Amino acid sequence: MTELLRTGDAGYDEARTVWNAMIDRRPAAVARCSTTAEVVDAIRYGQEHDLEIAVRCGGHSIAGHAVPEGGLMIDLTPMNAVRVDPVARRAWVQGGAMLGELDKAAQEHGLATTAGNVSHTGVGGLTLGGGMGWLARRFGLACDNVISYEVVTADGSVVRASADENAELFWGLRGGGGNFGVVTSFEFQLHEIGTRALIVEVTYAADGAFDALRGWRELNADAPREATFTAYISGDTVTLGYIWVGDGGYDLLPAFRALGTVTGEVVEETTYLKLQTRDDNVQGHRFRRYWKGHYFKSLPDEALLALLRNPGVGASLQAYGGAIADVPDEAAAFSHRDTLFELVTAMRWEDPAEDETWIGTLREYAATLAPYASGAYLNTLNGDPIQRAFPPAKLDRLTALKTTYDPGNVFHLNQNITPAVLDGTGAA
Repeated sequence: MTELLRTGDAGYDEARTVWNAMIDRRPAAVARCSTTAEVVDAIRYGQEHDLEIAVRCGGHSIAGHAVPEGGLMIDLTPMNAVRVDPVARRAWVQGGAMLGELDKAAQEHGLATTAGNVSHTGVGGLTLGGGMGWLARRFGLACDNVISYEVVTADGSVVRASADENAELFWGLRGGGGNFGVVTSFEFQLHEIGTRALIVEVTYAADGAFDALRGWRELNADAPREATFTAYISGDTVTLGYIWVGDGGYDLLPAFRALGTVTGEVVEETTYLKLQTRDDNVQGHRFRRYWKGHYFKSLPDEALLALLRNPGVGASLQAYGGAIADVPDEAAAFSHRDTLFELVTAMRWEDPAEDETWIGTLREYAATLAPYASGAYLNTLNGDPIQRAFPPAKLDRLTALKTTYDPGNVFHLNQNITPAVLDGTGAA
């Protein structure tokens, strides 16, 4: 059994501190695991002592699912090794690694796989929820690039899941979240991308924001897969642009400059590694945070007008499509592959006295956009029903899978899929 940290031990407070400073819970113990065998021991220890179990990697869950009050935190961060085979274009990543560790190891060979936009996000949490990133329109989501998983299930078994082995579990791990066990290793497909990236952000005059957004929406319909269109709206400020990974990317720039009166512009040629750390904040764990998310299958003019009625909060749009939509819907638990844009509206602050104000403001703004939405990304659900992430038939299949692998709902501190209640005959 690995070392257990308790209140007063060196490293305990660091381990229980996560990305959202609103989360201030105190686990009874933190098990810092360095091997798969230690994860097995930790799960058994938690159940033997009737402790609520949570799993921590990057700690980016807005709801703080990694931190159980009075329970057992399984801390995977010591398991952060990444091994790359540049010839086979494969990466083997332990379950506690951060995205930055995967990016650095792969980029030594000009390779990468889809990862999120903040390098201190955990590979595990991002990938199990789907995994959107700047390469997704070219190569699919992070979960689409997983070849196999090593998983410790609720009964302490260590199983491998791939297209050929435990295939139903493999299906569920591709977007079903942390419901089915603790993933201790991922095997990823890598892609040759070089090392270059281009960032374009154009800010427009407030009185032309609506027309600029309409033009941006139309340009996106024919955007190359190398480009991921972005939009940021806060108050009356509208900034539209795109991220391009690989050579080229400048051909789109004149069309963006023609969308309206330009009041500011960023055109930055950078490396892929710098792009992947651009949104990092080394002091990010001191901020209190809240967000809401939506998927849009279309953005009619009415939706654009609703977006522009922004109360001064951050609202960002990121384009989907391309290789994300190429994957058949039935191939993975991840849903809503026909999404056109993902919205996240978020704020961060430091004063607890502002909690009610900002949370209320974000909820109200998100509610005005809900009539135009169709589902949501599992990793951005925040107090939303799980049905927003999965349609009924897929949720039924996931529930059956949960009932098979975790009938007692040991792993429930997540975007939870509740197992079926068994009747006296043992039938679901």
